[in-house]
Amino acid sequence: MARPAVGAALRRCAECGGYEYSGAPACTACRALVDGIVEGAWSAFLHEWDAGGEQEAVLAEMVAAEPDRHDWRVVDAALDRLVCSECGDRLSRGPVDCSACNLAHGFRYAAIETDRPGVPPGNEHAIRVNVSVARRPQVTSGNEALFRRLVLPFALVGLLPTTEVAQRLSALFKKGPSAPQTDLVEQAIEAVLLPPGGSSRPPA
Repeated sequence: MARPAVGAALRRCAECGGYEYSGAPACTACRALVDGIVEGAWSAFLHEWDAGGEQEAVLAEMVAAEPDRHDWRVVDAALDRLVCSECGDRLSRGPVDCSACNLAHGFRYAAIETDRPGVPPGNEHAIRVNVSVARRPQVTSGNEALFRRLVLPFALVGLLPTTEVAQRLSALFKKGPSAPQTDLVEQAIEAVLLPPGGSSRPPA
């Protein structure tokens, strides 16, 4: 499934009940959607290069060596296809104490981020950060991971909090309980990102 178009309505996941994409990585349906953002771009990249089989591994090595020349989704997919020499996990997806994965995780942010037409500047960056956290939540706090994955569906349809709103939400979570309820966090995000009757509000 391709990621949602700008301005599309948010949809609920039949498996977890949250907005689609927001339940990753615990929800298998949402995890598949999040991974699909990356895998779809990789499939298109392979088609462009007319590559397959053993060539795929060679391309993954090439992309990982020059992340600044490729779209972030292609870079993330390439890293998924490489094995970390230190922990044995997919490169950049290992435990937080794996120095090789942490190094690769940092290099991925050199990749190209191109905003889609009709979105606020920085929307694509927000998407790629939230996708990264959803796919490797162990690198951040539980509250931050929760916020990132719940904001992801909104960013995917082209919504992005202003710096002021983002700071207000961040302060709200810092003042709140150490394990805030998912529905309350979602409601707080809806309140600042969805205008009443907005096109991205799902049907009742």
